[in-house]
Amino acid sequence: MKERSQIRKIVRARRNALSNVEQLQMGIALKERLSANKKLQQATRVAIYLSNDGELSTAQFIDWCWQQQKEVYLPVVHPFSAGNLLFLRYQKDTALVSNVYGILEPKLNVGSVCPLSALDVICTPLVAFDKSGARLGMGGGFYDRSLAKWQETKLYPIGLAHDCQLVEQVPTESWDIPLPEIVTPSENFLF
Repeated sequence: MKERSQIRKIVRARRNALSNVEQLQMGIALKERLSANKKLQQATRVAIYLSNDGELSTAQFIDWCWQQQKEVYLPVVHPFSAGNLLFLRYQKDTALVSNVYGILEPKLNVGSVCPLSALDVICTPLVAFDKSGARLGMGGGFYDRSLAKWQETKLYPIGLAHDCQLVEQVPTESWDIPLPEIVTPSENFLF
């Protein structure tokens, strides 16, 4: 666990060292990569996150989804089931609130919840990844729980990361869910 914490600290510092201009350029490059992705082109319902703590900007891609008439969903920390996420519809006029971690999310409205099984693609954040598809998140296990049975549904997960988040090897635990694809501004990794 100590090694995982050290990797988180080092890689978060790398991505937070990127300038606003670099973040903008990488967000545009990400949108170009994702908009050319067959899974995303075919998707109707896309779950994604709002960037936080130096994460790769998703704003341009979210705008592209709206332009393509795709439904966009954001994660919301489940109010009654600790460690789990709900995914709520996100539109330009959706009211956002800060959750317990200081991350913006849609204000809870049960009418806007989409079950995981009804999503086509879920774009997940990560802190670090390696060339085997292993991802290291922030340590809460929220996405590992959400993705635990993704192969039994039509849901397809794609990790999003800066190029600087690639590490030699992510130390994994039994609960870690590897991803079939990770996209950075300069490369698509398929596993």
